[in-house]
Order: sequence, then C-alpha cells, then structure tokens
Amino acid sequence: MRVLHIITGLNAGGAEQQLRQLLRHLPAEVECDVVALTSPGAVADGLRADGARVRHLGMDGNRDFSALPRLTRLIRAGGYDVVHTHLYRACLYGRIAARLAGVRAVLASEHSLLDDSVEGRRATLGVRALYLLGERLGRVTVAVSPTVAGALQRWGVPASRIRVIPVGFDPDLFRFDEVRRKQARMYYGLPDDAFVVGAVGRQIPGKRFDVLVRALPHLPAETRLLLVGDGPEHAALGRNARDLGVADRVVLTGERPYLPDFRDGAPCIPDLLFAMDVLAGPSMAETYHMAVVEALASGLPVLYTTAPALSVLPPGSMPRALRVTGGAEEYARELLRLHAAGPGERTVPEVVWHNSIQNIARQTSRLYTEVLAGSTRK
Repeated sequence: MRVLHIITGLNAGGAEQQLRQLLRHLPAEVECDVVALTSPGAVADGLRADGARVRHLGMDGNRDFSALPRLTRLIRAGGYDVVHTHLYRACLYGRIAARLAGVRAVLASEHSLLDDSVEGRRATLGVRALYLLGERLGRVTVAVSPTVAGALQRWGVPASRIRVIPVGFDPDLFRFDEVRRKQARMYYGLPDDAFVVGAVGRQIPGKRFDVLVRALPHLPAETRLLLVGDGPEHAALGRNARDLGVADRVVLTGERPYLPDFRDGAPCIPDLLFAMDVLAGPSMAETYHMAVVEALASGLPVLYTTAPALSVLPPGSMPRALRVTGGAEEYARELLRLHAAGPGERTVPEVVWHNSIQNIARQTSRLYTEVLAGSTRK
C-alpha cells in the first residue's frame, strides 16, 4: 500500500512530530512518502534520516493556487493508493488535489480544531465554509481526541465521517535516565539542587506561559523555570522575566528536537523532561496536550489547566496529575506544595501506555485498509 502524507509544514510542532512518530511505527507493507507545502524545517531532516522520501512543494502563502496543479501531478505520478492530509491548508489543498488525481481513498487528521478556532486562529464563516467544502472530498476525518470530534460535529461534519484515534508517543523515548537528567541540567546551567518547573510547547498567547513567569517570584530562590519551545511570544516571555527581576532564573531553550538524532550538542525533548521536577501546562484551550502525557511517562508530576488527553482516562488513574483552573497565584500555590513535598520516586502510571505510538500505528494502518476497501481509484 502506497500512502502519501501531505502536511502544511515540517517545523518542530506537535502535528509534525506526531507524523514522524507514526511513520516510524507503521507496518512495513505501508510505504509512505511526505509532501510539505511550505517550510520543510527540522522534522523534514528527521524524516529523511528515518528513510522517508520528503518533498517540498514550495507553496507561497494560502492563496498560491499554482500549488494545486503541482500537487495533483505529484499525486498522480506517485500512483498512491491513499492520501492522508494534516493541518488546515494541507487538508484543503490535499483533498482537492487527491480527487483531481483520481484518488478516492482520502483521509485527514485533525490535530487542532476547536469550536471557535483552528490551529490557534479564529474560525471565521469563510474558514468554516472552506473546511467543510474540503471535508466532503475525503472519506474520513481522524480526530485526535473526543474534544476535537465534538468540535468537528458542531462545525457540521457528520459523526459517521469522524474517527477518534488519539495522539501517540513512544514509551521507550521517555523512560527516565538519571545520567541524561544531569547532562541536560549541566548544559543549561541548572544546579543539581534546583527545583525545576518546566513547560513545553509553541510560545503563543493561548499557551499562557506568562502565567508561569509571573508565578516564579512567589517561589523559593532555588526554583528555575525551563521553557522549551519557540514562537511569537518568545521575546515577550524574556522581557516579562526581566521586568519581574527573575531573568536569571528563567531558561528559554528555543526549539528543540523531539528525538536525539539532530542534537547539535544540546538536549532533546525527553532529556529536558528528565531535567524537570514538575511539568506545568497552563493553556486553557488544548485539543489533546500531549506534553502532559509524555511528562507522566517520564515520571513527572503534572499541573495542567486543560488536557483532553487525560479527561478520557478512568478517574483516579493519574494521581500525579492535578488540574489548576486559575492563574499565576494558583500555580504558585500548587508549585510550593510540590516543592515542600520534595522529590518523589519517578513512577509511571500504567494507563499512559494506552497511548503508545505502536498502538496508534496499528489503528491507523487498519483505517487505511478500511478506507481503501471502500473506495475506487480511477
């Protein structure tokens, strides 16, 4: 089975990293290629290192309609059985191009759609209309959580065309390693006895990482804040830390790779989770919030505001995850409690293995077979 994955870009975002993880674990009989409409980025390098063929379409903005015939020709020439699209722009252009190329087995993964937004942008009537137009050209839309599935239905996508397959991760990548913890702390100048509060994600207003910066002055002097990621709020977070007099206690790592193969001497995401003593996720709008699951898999306690990934799990199955509904004061209070309790054993709740990428890859492979069986290719 030949599958073409079409994605808007391949920078180090959650959907992009998830695509790479999926391709690493799909069965050998599923042969995959990848097309990035824009910005190949670091994940493209990783995919190529894994042996995947990655192409860059060179699309110049949302209204570069010349990309459509190029993409159509690419799909037709590749003889693909299935086309799988990811993220808004790729879902729209990819579905249209697949149909023009004669491929009927088309599905899309929806990573970041909520009732009033998609990929962090406001969902206008025009955006919704285009989305639904494209959606009808595919056969199935995969929602990464029941939260996304519900939003899709409220947008107008029939429930019969929606499947929920959650985001997955490789448990072996997040198995705690004391040596790598020390190396990561040394790299960023974090003292061995520091209480390290961490956060991982794209630095945009909706993630509310400023809540953690504002909580820091209320925490003991040995507390450090490790902010992993990049984005438009990166500089503002640094300015806020300086204004509050805690700049020397904040580490902004910038974008870091998910896997340890392109490390340029710096720690990757699992290393940075090992370096933390608690992960905090103050975002109020998440479609999944994979970072909290990965943190739990590395044995960390977690404070979060919104995490659909946890809401579907049995009550009491995540004793080290606590929901915090307020702002800086509430986060400071809970962080003080964890600091006073001291470091505990890094135990991993058994239920997190439900989201192993191996399990997700099996579900996805079965869906390819199902979609292909129900389609005809001209």
